[in-house]
Amino acid sequence: MKTNQERLSKLLSGLESISYIKPEDIPNIQLYMDQVTTFMDEHLKHTKRYPDDKVLTKTMINNYAKNNLLPPPVKKKYSKEHMLMLIFIYYFKNLLSFHDIEHLFKPLIGEHFDEPGGLSLEDIYREVFSMEKDQMERLKADVTDKFQKSQETFSKAAKEDRDYLQLFSFICALAFDVYLKKQMIETLIDQICEEEIN
Repeated sequence: MKTNQERLSKLLSGLESISYIKPEDIPNIQLYMDQVTTFMDEHLKHTKRYPDDKVLTKTMINNYAKNNLLPPPVKKKYSKEHMLMLIFIYYFKNLLSFHDIEHLFKPLIGEHFDEPGGLSLEDIYREVFSMEKDQMERLKADVTDKFQKSQETFSKAAKEDRDYLQLFSFICALAFDVYLKKQMIETLIDQICEEEIN
């Protein structure tokens, strides 16, 4: 059985291997649905929890278009902008409802999707993901801090229980962080919705 320190080391090394799809990796040609799913499966396979998990299916893509998260394809073909939106959807779908994602994406789709001149969707994507390295360093420091604090908990527990209870404490600290950040994201989206109405 792994020690808690070994678990932390594995988590941090796993963070090192995370990367994102760079815009230059996305083909500059229109793709059919099968090509889109193949591309996403290949480039996001490292994010799957289980080998049988699907990164993206035809049904998912159709649902995204039906729920206004993704503009419909043109003559059954998807552009580079579609691909960028699908990547954003992929990261948001585990946190937010379709309704929230729709409101968050509305300005992106309305003002930057396939719009000549001005700020392109690719420009926005590059800018957002340019923060990755700095964010990752802060995340590793925060995770390490939460881990160290969790290892100070349950000091009076019996040895056979202590490791698990400290691991549980660490997981709770991570979960509380995610919970609070999700609440903040939803509050910001609610503000966007209110501004649309007024």
